[in-house]
Amino acid sequence: MDIPTTTHSLAGVRVVDAASLAAGPLVATWLGELGAEVVKIEQPDGGDALRQWGAQKDGVGLMWKSLGRNKKSVTLNLRTERGREILRDLARGADVLIMNMRPSTMTRWGIDYASMSAVNSGLVMLHVTGFGAGGPKSDHPGFGTLGEAMSGFAHMTGEPDGPPTLPSFMLGDGVAALNATYAVLAALYHRDVHGAPGQLIDINLIEPLARLLEQPVLTYDQFGTIPTRSGNRWDISAPRNTYRTKDDRWLAMSGSAPSIAMRALRAVGRADLTTDPRFAEAQQRLRHAAEIDAVIAEWIADHTLDEAMSVFEEAQVAAAPVYDAEQLLADPQLRARNVYRTIPDPQLGELTVQGPVPVLTATPGRIDHLGPELGAHTAEVLGEHLGLTDADLQALRAEGVI
Repeated sequence: MDIPTTTHSLAGVRVVDAASLAAGPLVATWLGELGAEVVKIEQPDGGDALRQWGAQKDGVGLMWKSLGRNKKSVTLNLRTERGREILRDLARGADVLIMNMRPSTMTRWGIDYASMSAVNSGLVMLHVTGFGAGGPKSDHPGFGTLGEAMSGFAHMTGEPDGPPTLPSFMLGDGVAALNATYAVLAALYHRDVHGAPGQLIDINLIEPLARLLEQPVLTYDQFGTIPTRSGNRWDISAPRNTYRTKDDRWLAMSGSAPSIAMRALRAVGRADLTTDPRFAEAQQRLRHAAEIDAVIAEWIADHTLDEAMSVFEEAQVAAAPVYDAEQLLADPQLRARNVYRTIPDPQLGELTVQGPVPVLTATPGRIDHLGPELGAHTAEVLGEHLGLTDADLQALRAEGVI
């Protein structure tokens, strides 16, 4: 039976991305890959701070180029009442509005959920903040780093005798954005399938990451103990670590499933340990994790990465090389799946970026273009969506609204 499909999963959905930095804009990026029309609202004086994040080439931010893909950039000074008026007009015809201002600022400016839903009852508003609505910190500014610290992530990451360790990438923002994206899709489904109005989605940068780190809370609740850092080892899996090879490269291994752990022992020539009660039974193996780890590390240290991987792949052991960016791009599995794509760009010539994730067979994600120049679509969007004329736009520019 043939199932009719549209070209893109979210064709016909209009998103107004009035957030800045990472979490909120990431949600808009992913919705845009799925086919939504994304109007990116930016302040005229510099735009989204994402444009200045990370590596720059000739003054062009590479991270912005990827995260700004498929978006239409519209400059709009929300510090002016006229700018906020235009935002309300855009929200009137939108399905999703993404914001990340402080709650008090949104209320004072009349662009909070109550105000926006009054002009569009079907609007789904996503509000991303550092700490979430309610509570003594609800109006405090917050960034992913604070979420990574307060979620418990930093406490659990690093070597046992080292300091709490923060990630060198936007983990807190990314995990929050993933949670927020499925929340937006759920809210749209609730609206469109059940005939309900839109709703407000309240998400912060602590709770989504804390949800993935729930094990320490469960342990504390039941035993009163606080887990500590264990480097690359994990107290629910053995062997599990990164191991240095003979040719000074690194290999990672996971023995989370008992059958995989037994395969690893046999692969390194220690089949005798598979019948030893200290290593054959899962809980006992965890109690003797340091010993089994030493066995694996010693064997790997005597082999090159290619030699070790050949043995482990033959034995179907869960092992993988630790890649840098060059190796990641060269991996034959990822190349076969067309994970990284070179996209033409008027500013950079071209840029290699990762394609949409996950892969949908009937309605695959898209990359129509990379992040545009600031305000590149202001005239187009305000003209087509709101009917503003060239004279209107000229006046708005003179007033500093766009």
